[in-house]
Amino acid sequence: MIWNEVEPPPVRISGAGWARALIRGLVLGIVIYGGLLVLLILRLIELPLNGHHRPWTPAITRAVCRAAFPILGMGYKVTGRPMTQIGAVVANHGSWLDIFALNACQRVYFVSKAEVAGWPLIGWLARATGTVFIRRDPREAKAQQQLFEDRIRAGHHLLFFPEGTSTDARRVLPFKPTLFQAFYSHGLDKVMQIQPVTVVYRPPVGEDPRFYGWWGDMAFGPHLLKVLAQRRQGSVEIIFHAPLSVADHPSRKALAGAAEAAVRSGLPYEIARAR
Repeated sequence: MIWNEVEPPPVRISGAGWARALIRGLVLGIVIYGGLLVLLILRLIELPLNGHHRPWTPAITRAVCRAAFPILGMGYKVTGRPMTQIGAVVANHGSWLDIFALNACQRVYFVSKAEVAGWPLIGWLARATGTVFIRRDPREAKAQQQLFEDRIRAGHHLLFFPEGTSTDARRVLPFKPTLFQAFYSHGLDKVMQIQPVTVVYRPPVGEDPRFYGWWGDMAFGPHLLKVLAQRRQGSVEIIFHAPLSVADHPSRKALAGAAEAAVRSGLPYEIARAR
């Protein structure tokens, strides 16, 4: 049986769990969409003055995402520091919670598949926070590469999930080197760095190790409800690894391999060592 065909057993939610889910969901919704409203109002001033540069609104994104973990009752820890040099960030992808966890400790702009832009609620948040949307279409590769270059030269740290999909949060899939090609255009490789980041989820005591993992055809609603209803939560840790100089790697495949190895090294699960 392939790993992604086996989902954790369903969690039975008690009456108290439903109450927790309702309260946490209400508070989280108020914080998220209240923050979004403030962000959009501030963006009306920020956009004409600064264009692509966003000196103010990312602070709102960080504050909202950081607040999500106390609301959920989850532990949150950061090891290492985000880089300040020109460059991009790559991370493993195990859950929808990654968006909150990775935004809470750094100023980044996610690179996401185009379909997300049309998702209710989530798509609005993604567009408002400066997400870059891409299509897996070879005919658009050159335009997308130019978009990446423009954003990177504007000082944005773009965050990629090179696995191309999410996992059960215990393993790392082979990094796809395609997106790394953008870092070798027009002299970018001479000046930029890539920072690998590992997202580590530790499940609630007694729960399936894949508790926070969200992958494949798993529905978002039931998974969100399960997390909201959980009485004793687990935790998430963000591990910043040493940045990699693009110039030190002769090809996109070499760079993707080095970034993948660094991300794998941060996961405590033995299964993460296997490809």
